[in-house]
Amino acid sequence: MHGLFLLDMTESLLVQTKRLLRQADLKARKGLGQHFLVDGGVLPKILAAAELAIDDTVVEVGPGLGVLTRELARRAGKVIAVELDDNLATLLKKSLTGFENVTIVNEDILKLDPATLVTDGKPYKVVANLPYYITAPVLRHFLEAKTKPRMMVVMVQKEVAKTITAEPGQRSLLTISVLFYGQPKIITCVPARAFYPAPEVDSAVLRIDTYKKPPIDADANDFFTLARAGFTNPRKQVINSLAQGLNIPKAEVLDLLVKSNIDPRRRSETFTLEEWGRLWKVWQKKKG
Repeated sequence: MHGLFLLDMTESLLVQTKRLLRQADLKARKGLGQHFLVDGGVLPKILAAAELAIDDTVVEVGPGLGVLTRELARRAGKVIAVELDDNLATLLKKSLTGFENVTIVNEDILKLDPATLVTDGKPYKVVANLPYYITAPVLRHFLEAKTKPRMMVVMVQKEVAKTITAEPGQRSLLTISVLFYGQPKIITCVPARAFYPAPEVDSAVLRIDTYKKPPIDADANDFFTLARAGFTNPRKQVINSLAQGLNIPKAEVLDLLVKSNIDPRRRSETFTLEEWGRLWKVWQKKKG
């Protein structure tokens, strides 16, 4: 019935993408960070990383033209695709009518509580080609949610993926923010030419397995108050960053670090998650 919008598997993804955009009188919206995946070789790697089963519920953010959505629908029990672009959401509702297990939600994912999407309370997975400009907010949105995904497989900017998976010595607040909730791993790198229109940078498929039991038993808000303070000036010694960030005397910070068995001359980018946990516990005791 909606043959105009059907995919032809004999065509390359690039040809299909251009044809669908032309037929629907649509263009990639730069403001929404729209870059459509046109390398069919990447899809199997995303799907393999997601380890989908027929009883899985998947939340997809930014489904675009539905290329990944279709493959998710063929493998998972339920797919909830959240698309901000009104025109793309309308197109998806037409082109995916044959998939009864797909629900298109035309909303801003950052304004939706994941619990309102996955209402049965069952574990779910997030699989998405994320727009670059909302990568960090979307990761935080799901990882900090009361109803967290048990896994995230997301396409992100390559440099962001490298930051998230960085070893001590090159870590940032984003690294710690993800490690607090799950274990990240780069699955594969994806060149810019794999998208249409091609972005200016390469991408990577990142998998995050969320913890069943957090490695640090800490209040998230308090913990990140401390971590943010530690990264106030990440290139400086941590004693200076914490003193500035927490607005307390350096002598107090020195005491915290010594009791945590951490050299005050180190930089925050060298800390392990376990060291942040020790420092947080000492800080909590001092606050009483």
